[in-house]
Amino acid sequence: MDKDRLAGSAKIAKGNVKVAVGKLLGDAKLEVDGQAEKVEGKVQNAVGGAKDAIRDA
Repeated sequence: MDKDRLAGSAKIAKGNVKVAVGKLLGDAKLEVDGQAEKVEGKVQNAVGGAKDAIRDA
């Protein structure tokens, strides 16, 4: 498993927490930051998956 996949998964989890806290507190900026971090994590996870596929090929 590539380190990008691990880091991407961590960013997705962190983004989920930010979204939940933002909704709980009514903080729209925190919610948006969380959504952006989730997208960034998904991209990084995909890059790691591609690296894994290339390495396994």
